[in-house]
Order: sequence, then C-alpha cells, then structure tokens
Amino acid sequence: MTTVTVQTPADWPATEERARAVQDELRARVVLDEPGPPPGTGRVTGVDVAYDDERDVVAAAAVVLDAATLAVVAEATAVGRISFPYVPGLLAFREIPTVLAALDALPCPPGLVVCDGYGRAHPRRFGLAGHLGVLTGLPTIGVAKNPFTFTYDDPDAPRGSTSPLLAGAEEVGRAVRTREGVKPVFVSVGHRVSLGNACAHTLALTPAYRLPETTRRADALCRAALRAATGILTPDT
Repeated sequence: MTTVTVQTPADWPATEERARAVQDELRARVVLDEPGPPPGTGRVTGVDVAYDDERDVVAAAAVVLDAATLAVVAEATAVGRISFPYVPGLLAFREIPTVLAALDALPCPPGLVVCDGYGRAHPRRFGLAGHLGVLTGLPTIGVAKNPFTFTYDDPDAPRGSTSPLLAGAEEVGRAVRTREGVKPVFVSVGHRVSLGNACAHTLALTPAYRLPETTRRADALCRAALRAATGILTPDT
C-alpha cells in the first residue's frame, strides 16, 4: 500500500466567499445525463477521510474493490494538513486535496468512486461526490449516513425499497433500504452516473451491512492512517 504526504495547493480557497465561487464554477461542469458503469462490473473505489483537529491532520483512504466479488484490488492513503476550516456546505474543501492524492497513488484505475457523503443532496447541489467527479472526470456517487437537511418518507421495510430525498419538490437523491428494517442510507448522484444506477450500485455494495463495503473498508483504512500519521506529524512539523 502507498501512503503519500500532501501539501495544500497554493491556490486553494482561503475564504468562504472564494470557496462558494469555486463551487459555482465547478457545479456547471457536472454531467447528469450519463448512466454510469453497470453495477457488479469493473472496479469500484471507496474514499473516506479522518481528522485530528487538535493536531491539524487529515488522512484520506482510497480502497479499490472488484465490483463482482467485492475483493480488495488495491488501496492507498494520503495525509496532510486540514486545508479549510469547518463550514457546513463547504466540507469538500477540507477533504479534496488528500482524497485526490490517495486516488492518484492507486496503482490501477479506480472505476466508479463512492464517497461517504453527498453529491446533489447538498444545499448548493454540489457536495464532495460532485466536486471530486468534476476534478477527476470519474463517475462518482455519494452514499451518506443521514439525510442532511432534506426530507423523505421512510421506505418500505424490505431491502431494496427506496423513497425520494426531497428539497421541497425537487428530488436530490433517494433513501435506500440496504437491510430489511434497518435505517436507510441516502444516495445522490455526483458525476456521470444516473440516480437509478447509483442506487443499484449501492445495493450491490451492501450484501451484508447497512453501509457499502467501499465505505466500510475506506473508513477503517483512513482511521488507521490517521493513527499512524499523528505519531509522525505534529503541529510543529
């Protein structure tokens, strides 16, 4: 496995105003009219991040799975300084540099990328999955643990049931029941994938647990990378 150390890009937004302007610019490049790769084919990659705010360190992980077997194909991590303060709606600016570095360190193409977070289900319709998709050109989806500020009716109890995730009358994603009788996850499109296909991928990635295997494995790996990094990176380095 490869681990890289990341420097925040010199031109990275430093203010909320600039970050929102970048969001507006990149959001216009999102592609919503492609279906994306068929579920269960090729590779699928989970990305996730973990923070140590006291030490100003963030660790990202990218874990590539075989989409048919869900076996791990490759993995990489990256660590660096937190690149933006915590601001709701602008979390991608805290995560993108290290996530990009982890993806770049992979020894193989990632295929579809699954983010632990949001795509269109975002107040400005441009969460991490959309941001990452536009910057990389990769098909991306967001699978979140909660509905953020949006509303939904509880899906039917059986696995595979869905209901719209709504911002007023606009469908920004879907609540997807990945285990019978268990709280749903919240799926939204990032880039170059249809919403129906994003939901199908989510079900293909959840044969035994509520969360996708991509998220589960990336979460464990980035936490391990953070523990290792905080033994090396200190506020004085």
